[in-house]
Amino acid sequence: MRFTKTLFTTALFGASVFSFQSTAWAIEQNQMIQVEQLYKQKDFKAMLAILQPLAEQGDAIAQFLLGGMYEEGRGVKQDDFEAVKWYRKAAEQGYADAQFNLGVMYERGRGVRQDVFEAVKWYRKAAEQGNASVQFNLGLMYSKGQGVKQDDFEAVKWYRKAAEQGHAKAQYNLGNMYANGRGVKQDGFEAVKWYRKAAEQGYADAQFNLGNMYYNGHGVKQDDVEAVKWYRKAAEQGHAKAQYNLGNMYANGRGVKQDYFETVKWYRKAAEQGEAKAQFNLGVMYAKGRGVKQDYFEAVKWYRKAAEQGYADAQLNLGNMYAKGLGVKQDDVEAVKWYRKAAEQGDADAQALLGFAYLLGKGVQFNKSLAKEWLGKACDNGHQAGCEYYGKLNRGEL
Repeated sequence: MRFTKTLFTTALFGASVFSFQSTAWAIEQNQMIQVEQLYKQKDFKAMLAILQPLAEQGDAIAQFLLGGMYEEGRGVKQDDFEAVKWYRKAAEQGYADAQFNLGVMYERGRGVRQDVFEAVKWYRKAAEQGNASVQFNLGLMYSKGQGVKQDDFEAVKWYRKAAEQGHAKAQYNLGNMYANGRGVKQDGFEAVKWYRKAAEQGYADAQFNLGNMYYNGHGVKQDDVEAVKWYRKAAEQGHAKAQYNLGNMYANGRGVKQDYFETVKWYRKAAEQGEAKAQFNLGVMYAKGRGVKQDYFEAVKWYRKAAEQGYADAQLNLGNMYAKGLGVKQDDVEAVKWYRKAAEQGDADAQALLGFAYLLGKGVQFNKSLAKEWLGKACDNGHQAGCEYYGKLNRGEL
């Protein structure tokens, strides 16, 4: 489970801007409507003509919007220093969206020297006014110990405030805190509750995690059909791990009718996004001709992609393809190369095969000592043939 990264600055015109009706500042409702219309028409010069004098008169909303125009280079030359200047003026008047954006500028070092402590200061001011996005960001800062002492209890506090306002990422992160027992007592039921809230808003990470909860029966009754439902929702949004898991469900006939064509479809989608397990499994499907025409060249292609990411099962299988000359020219040296990579990660089959390579002098120079070493490692990992030949070497029978 992973945390989502810090949000970017709020959109130039968020809902909170246009719902603001305080008479404390000079801008009138009809001017706001006019500014909004000009924004939609992309007439930024006309917007500037309205906002600049109001901002100079001290109107906080106009200052905030002018800061946004400088940040994004709309109607003016892009200038982070000017953006910070106007955000600060609005922020010092207590305008929450400006406080948030000023915090982001400090966090990212845009227009000011990067300073996470200042970022937290401004986030806190906005968060205390109830801004959900800032409450979420402040939760992240506490969770990661950025600009504040790391504190899971404070992280949970701020995630909860944002989550209760319907902030999907905060709901997801609060679910993670309950799932992992960070800042709260571990509670699968509460984790599911918050994952569901975020998932129902279409947040793919939450949909994936909710699928996992149903798959494993954590916090809910185990239910493969529900797991498939939520994996599919995330998968259709391009979530690679959900695509891989959905492929597994089709491969094993869990929650759906077994269907190797669907398996290959979803493995491929995940594999093309770089998901190593999916690349390996897609290679297996090609090697065995399941859901696709058997094709050793394609099998090697996908094994290699996963192997180059360090996936031990793929390294072992790629070694086997070189050893047997399937989809590649037979090459014992290459076979040993990939066996070694998997063996060094603790793969018992690869350790045994590397031991046999040393014992037979295939792809490497004969070396009884190294053969014994690798066969012993394989034996330690429960490999029966490794134990048998290690014993023979130990007794001097070979």
